[in-house]
Amino acid sequence: MIELSHRVQQIKPSPTLSITARAAELRASGRSVLSLSVGEPEYPTPAHIREAAIEAIRAGFTRYTAVAGIPELRLAICDKFRQDNELEYTPEQVLVSTGGKQCIYNLLQAMINPQDEVIIPAPYWVSYPDMVLLADGCPVIVQTREEDGFRLRAEQLEKAITPRTRLLFINSPSNPTGMCYSHEDLAAIGDVLRHHPQVAIATDDMYEKIIFDQRKFVTFAQVNPDLQDRTITFNGVSKAYCMTGWRIGFCAGPVHLIKAMSKIQGQSTSNPNAIAQKAAIAALQGPTDDLELMVTTYAGRRKWLVSKLNAIEGINCLMPEGAFYVFPSIRNWLGRRTADGQNIKDDVQFCEWLLEEAGVAIVPGSAFGSPGHVRISYAVSQETLEEALSRIRHALQRLM
Repeated sequence: MIELSHRVQQIKPSPTLSITARAAELRASGRSVLSLSVGEPEYPTPAHIREAAIEAIRAGFTRYTAVAGIPELRLAICDKFRQDNELEYTPEQVLVSTGGKQCIYNLLQAMINPQDEVIIPAPYWVSYPDMVLLADGCPVIVQTREEDGFRLRAEQLEKAITPRTRLLFINSPSNPTGMCYSHEDLAAIGDVLRHHPQVAIATDDMYEKIIFDQRKFVTFAQVNPDLQDRTITFNGVSKAYCMTGWRIGFCAGPVHLIKAMSKIQGQSTSNPNAIAQKAAIAALQGPTDDLELMVTTYAGRRKWLVSKLNAIEGINCLMPEGAFYVFPSIRNWLGRRTADGQNIKDDVQFCEWLLEEAGVAIVPGSAFGSPGHVRISYAVSQETLEEALSRIRHALQRLM
């Protein structure tokens, strides 16, 4: 048997993809399954973006491009950062990749050495710790508190930093909690990091455009401009423009680091998809009517879902401030027994039971570093949400 590397043996399959795969198996067997597990808008890619891709194909724009992305897209990204975030970058400071995930992977491969520590506040996006392990680094998980809105506090950060700390991850709005860091939150974190010049900041702003209640989005380097040369800002077109399958993410940071990340990309995937790059320009420069309608719809759907979840005895759910997830606590339902006598010991078993019992797919909080919670995506139709909540309520009534 071929021996596997120690790196691949350290990491786990994506739990969201695992849940989705099991849901697909049940559907194939004839079961009715409602999936609230995938972070993907149910809306189609806006028409003007699709047309830009079609035009690129007709024009024969189907060959290799520059590894870091075509110049016009990198310039459009600079314009985006200037207009939306008050950040000045040159195209040489921008890298376009096959999704935001590849940008983050490139960063870790470019700057993390064996045993370097990376601070990751929990709940976290599922891939952060495993990508650190693939770079032979050490994920340092800092558990945030629900009463703090699942936000990393400055004093927690100070305690977590050691001489081996190289990087801090910030994700706002958060996947999985939907909570956002305020100007004051980011300023307090910046005050800590000024005393630790060896620590860089990776800020994942993928859900920046999906934000509610007239809240103003701010990103780390915008609040702490003197730390911009230590900050790598990640974003993309997947969520805001319903382009998950187009696979275009981007980031901006110091020139020497972006060049190193581009070198990594050049020896792995090379350039991102040429046609999708043209579509991404249309997304960044085109009308925002579809985005505004989607955000308005999600804002109302979120309120409905949180009220229905909190009406179920034993479930507690904060009101998200952005993204399209809720992250309720289901701790009060753990330890119960099913009709056949099975003991539901943790959130993983809870989600497995709910999928088999009720045909509703959600993701256990353990996957995000926060046991006792579950992540529910409301990027589905209102009808699907209503049916799913009805199934969940009836299934819980059968627990003893």
